[in-house]
Amino acid sequence: MSTTSVASRSAVAVPLIAGAAAAVALGVYGRLHDPTGVAIDIAGFSSFQAVKSWLATLAAVLGLLQLASAAALYRGRPQLAPLHRWSGRAAVFVTLPVVAHCLYALGFQYGEPRVLIHSLLGCFFYGAFVVKMLALTRAGAPSWLLPLAGGAVFTGLIGLWLTSALWFFTTFGVIR
Repeated sequence: MSTTSVASRSAVAVPLIAGAAAAVALGVYGRLHDPTGVAIDIAGFSSFQAVKSWLATLAAVLGLLQLASAAALYRGRPQLAPLHRWSGRAAVFVTLPVVAHCLYALGFQYGEPRVLIHSLLGCFFYGAFVVKMLALTRAGAPSWLLPLAGGAVFTGLIGLWLTSALWFFTTFGVIR
């Protein structure tokens, strides 16, 4: 086996293993941790569920911007690279209070299908994020790895939004 193929396999295997480990670690922590049920209220919102729904909506909009800017980058528009980087950072940043609340206050739940899917998608999203971040820095990574990882992050984010914010807005209303 040539050193090129070993390096290429390593460039794929390391991010995938690290991403899988992150996803499993989040799931195990969420399942083993005793949920506190305690949430932080933020002024101007009726509940932390409303805060989470709006932060998830902002993250989804930023995710759409990520998708559009990635497509433009692949079409040869490098001037959009800063927009892509900063919208991605912002999208992940606004998910941090959401995931902290979900893990700490609620844990990994599986009592009903929507909640189980949401819990699985949360683990998947952060695992895919780890894969994408590591794929960015891997010399010799195949050209398909980064768009595949980015697509997985986007898919996870939209799935999370559908199983949380959309559910919240259609159940309780946009203004609550």
